[in-house]
Amino acid sequence: MKLVDQVRAILKRTQRTPLHFRKLKHEHRLPFVAAVAGAKLRTISILVHKPSILEPERFAEKYLLYRYACRYLLERVSWYCRDHRQHPEESAKIIFSNRAGMSYDDLRSYLDILRDQTGIFDVRIHWPVIKTDQIVADQHERLMGLQIADAVASGMWYGVEKAPQGFIESRYAEMLQPTVYRHAGKQLGYG
Repeated sequence: MKLVDQVRAILKRTQRTPLHFRKLKHEHRLPFVAAVAGAKLRTISILVHKPSILEPERFAEKYLLYRYACRYLLERVSWYCRDHRQHPEESAKIIFSNRAGMSYDDLRSYLDILRDQTGIFDVRIHWPVIKTDQIVADQHERLMGLQIADAVASGMWYGVEKAPQGFIESRYAEMLQPTVYRHAGKQLGYG
C-alpha cells in the first residue's frame, strides 16, 4: 500500500480525499509525519527568514524570492541525485505543486539563465541531473508525492513559525529528522 493511502486508512479518510497538511488537526498530522519519517525517502527543505534579508527590495518582483529559494532547493536535489543515480545519463523529473498565478515557464527561464551563468556566479546546481524541460507543475490533489512534499514543507514551517499564541510546533520537524538529506555528513545548510 502506498504511503498516502496508508495515512488515509489510519485517518479513516476516503481514498479520493487529498491530504492538505495545514487543514488537518494536530492529532492527524502526527501519524502523517510518522509515516513519512518511517518511509524510505529523503527530504530537502529550504526555509527563508524574510526579516534577515538585507536588501528586500531586490526581491520585490512577484515570485522572485520563490524562484531564488527554488535555486537552492534544486542545488541540493541535484547533489543528491548526482550522488545516488545508477547511470550517468539519468536526470530528475521535478514536479512542483501548482501555485495559482505562478508561471512555471518563468521559473524554467530563470533556471536557464542560471545554467548559462554557472561558472560566472556561484551557481552550484549539477546541471546534468536537472533539465529545465523536465520541470512541471501539477495539482496537489492529483499526485501523492506532492501531498507528502506538502506534509514535509508544512511540518518544517510549523517548526519555525510562531502561532498567534507565541508557540512553535517543532515536533513535526524533529520527527522528520531521519529523512533529512545530509551532504558530507552535514544537515544544516544542506537538507
